[in-house]
Amino acid sequence: MKKTNSLILTLFLLGFWSCEKDFKEINTNPNASTIASSAFLFSNAQLNTLNTGQFETSLLNCGGFLQHFATYKEVSGVGDKYLANDAYHAVFFQEAFPNSVNQINEVLRATTSANDINKNAIARIWKVYIMHRITDLYGDIPYSEAGRGYPDLIFTPKYDAQAAIYANMLIELEASTKAFDATKPSFGAADLIYAGDLAKWKKLGYSLMLRLGMRMTKVDNAQAKTWVEKAIAGGVILGSSDNAVIKYTDGPQNYNRNPFVYTARTRDFVANSFGRTNIEGGKYSTTFIDYLVKAADPRLNVISGVWINKIQDNSTSVQKGFQNGLSVAPSPDALGTYSEPLQTTIFKMDAPAIVLGNAETQLLLAEASVRGWNTASAEDLYKSAITASLNNYQIYGANAVIALDKITAFLAGKSLTGTMDEKLEKIHTEFWVSLFGDEIEAFSNWRRTGFPKLRPINYPGNATNGTIPRRIIYPNVESASNATNYQAALAKQGPDLLTTRVWWDTK
Repeated sequence: MKKTNSLILTLFLLGFWSCEKDFKEINTNPNASTIASSAFLFSNAQLNTLNTGQFETSLLNCGGFLQHFATYKEVSGVGDKYLANDAYHAVFFQEAFPNSVNQINEVLRATTSANDINKNAIARIWKVYIMHRITDLYGDIPYSEAGRGYPDLIFTPKYDAQAAIYANMLIELEASTKAFDATKPSFGAADLIYAGDLAKWKKLGYSLMLRLGMRMTKVDNAQAKTWVEKAIAGGVILGSSDNAVIKYTDGPQNYNRNPFVYTARTRDFVANSFGRTNIEGGKYSTTFIDYLVKAADPRLNVISGVWINKIQDNSTSVQKGFQNGLSVAPSPDALGTYSEPLQTTIFKMDAPAIVLGNAETQLLLAEASVRGWNTASAEDLYKSAITASLNNYQIYGANAVIALDKITAFLAGKSLTGTMDEKLEKIHTEFWVSLFGDEIEAFSNWRRTGFPKLRPINYPGNATNGTIPRRIIYPNVESASNATNYQAALAKQGPDLLTTRVWWDTK
């Protein structure tokens, strides 16, 4: 009897194991990988970084702060009316960490072998790009513990001081630019910017070092000089062929379209409105348009148009900017007479995006020369930067090409003379024009330099007492979901207000 029971039990267990084994085999995808693809994750990290907050943060907030853009609507006027609206200020923070930060951390975890040294170095450079944009917008942020929910189970990360974040980012850039090994593989086609070209990634790393080093001029001039000189010695982006550019296509999915353009054209500048009933009431600011018209700047005709008979006219004579700080809706006919981005050039759905280019680097090098940190001629660099900016519009197609004679005539009226402050004002007013579209970086540079000298808007009920904001406020949810660390950050940095200055933005 016992033998019979034992035999039955044995047969039952064997049958159960066989069923369980068959079940697992049937429900296991033989084509699926149990190891995350670093190449796939890196492509996504690049795309998601540029997708983050393009409408709320870049266009409405930063673009409004800088008076590149204007809107008559109060709710979406957080930028040019200085209102504290969590729905618009929280977006960048809430999108960047779960998407691009988590993804780049996974890339770093997947590229620890000696054979992946180039992939790891590229990912480290890109992580600096991701993190510096977040910290420049908000100040102290989760950094050392950010994106460590897996595998470390850190779900309430501490906020690191911005000074410490900058110190680490610069060290990361120095180490990663020196780590490249031409005998080892790279990302290849999975790298949407340089297709894995190590020499170009090295230049991007040193260009970021130049950007971050120069950012510290107000708070630590000695360290700023040290890092700027290291960047110059390492070699930054100078030629347009080395510009960091992400290319897009007009479909088949929205993900493939330029995120700045797609979000703006679907959430404000809608196609069938023809400038008359824009959803958010957005237009170019009169500050921006008036400056370009007065300067006879040929870029105006490449970036701006007024809808006339359902076609955008880019003639200088019809361009007209909208006043910042207004809250009364014009009639559709009146609204249609104001300038907005030109949809046949920079506002095409497949318009490329310049991540960091030679116009910016040469303007920063010109500043370095003015400060005595660079031996090259400041004026030559200043003119070369303007030339680069005008020529770079070629990437938007034949309609955006600025003729050589126009470039020559425009440069004839440019010189870098005067006191140090007068030279810096010329350099960084040009920066404000050249980096149009990269509103986050332009906003950071404006806070550091104070140029151009913008007239603040004192909209009724604004949150800044009529001064241009110095940062973006944290998401409201942080005060509940990560309360201890959030409160510790406020104790160090100051109140969570638009007027609280970040570490490098001293008065």
